[in-house]
Amino acid sequence: MNILFISRWYPYPPDNGSKIRVFNLLKQLSRGHDITLLSFAQGPISRERLTEMEYYCRSVRTVPYKEFSPTRLKALLGLFSTRPRSFVDTFSRDMQAVVKDQNANNLFDVVVASEMDSVPYALLTNHTPRVFEDIELSAIYEQFASQRSFVSKARYGLTWCKLSWFIARMLPKFEGCTVVSEKDRELVMRIKPGHEVLAVVPNGIDLEANTGEFGAPRPDTLIYSGALTYSANFDAMEFFLRDIFPLVKAQHPNVSLRITGDYDGVPVERLPLGNGAELTGYLDDIRPAVAQSWGCVVPLRVGAGTRVKILEAMALGTPVISTSKGAEGLEVIHEQNILIADNPDDFAQAVLRLLNDEKLRAKLSANGRQLVKERYSWDICVRQLEQLLYQVVERTRNSM
Repeated sequence: MNILFISRWYPYPPDNGSKIRVFNLLKQLSRGHDITLLSFAQGPISRERLTEMEYYCRSVRTVPYKEFSPTRLKALLGLFSTRPRSFVDTFSRDMQAVVKDQNANNLFDVVVASEMDSVPYALLTNHTPRVFEDIELSAIYEQFASQRSFVSKARYGLTWCKLSWFIARMLPKFEGCTVVSEKDRELVMRIKPGHEVLAVVPNGIDLEANTGEFGAPRPDTLIYSGALTYSANFDAMEFFLRDIFPLVKAQHPNVSLRITGDYDGVPVERLPLGNGAELTGYLDDIRPAVAQSWGCVVPLRVGAGTRVKILEAMALGTPVISTSKGAEGLEVIHEQNILIADNPDDFAQAVLRLLNDEKLRAKLSANGRQLVKERYSWDICVRQLEQLLYQVVERTRNSM
């Protein structure tokens, strides 16, 4: 197939969940298909970063991404639009021109719009089937559902209703769509009952890249891998350091925690760091830090999607302790390949069990590796997307 892939994120380096997904989708699809990548980029793209994606794509074009600013005039006018106001505020005429140029000068079999921000540009293509890849609804829905005050409920309810209406109106313009979890699939079906071509394509892990020697695990070490610039990660670490880590330290004084990822512009003064808890900043290669830890903690309380950080840890043989929210969307089993705990006391006890029980660490390590090998390798995940693309192309041809 000749695929036009429109991405909100420039996927190299693959250093956040969205980039990891896009990078691996393109890497796997490139083995049997020609790909033209049109991508937004935050900041300049070096020749090295461009070359990395040109290895997998026949052509790569980028345009600058304009961050959403809720106080900008266009954003305020977007309050009166039927489209989400972020679309109104960030719409790029540069991307519009690039898409129209590619559409006029190439014959594509299918157009893939990765994430919500790519949808308006996929709609600029004509006579080519479209696939909406990774419809992510659960974070916004939960933000609405969790509100308690009338004012907040009304505010976030308006956002949810507007998004739901927009998705319901957009889906008929796409011949297929994907979500990363059953929860998102249920939300899509609630918005648009009976939508026919909908596939669950979970996030995966590159097993080959996460197999090898990255250093021996060091006693009494924990890790949390995730940029604190993402609010869900910051909330997770504020919760862990304030309510859980002191309970662990009280019984296991030598335990330490490394928090990896970018924290520029983040109010880290709100985090009770020190006493064994440190920020590493962004790491070019996260694998040694994860592989050398006795446990990966994922105390997430908000957010959505499936957690690549859990899959990465399991692939590297690092046992995982997570909240139910953190493990949401993954086919994990408590006590078998992961430990699940939601309140501070239970989470602290789970961490202490892991630190004190070598057999438990070995069991979770082996079973976690087996789970990602059987269910979450990228070649398995992308095969589901590929089947959907073939189905969409075939149905379109048969309808002509």
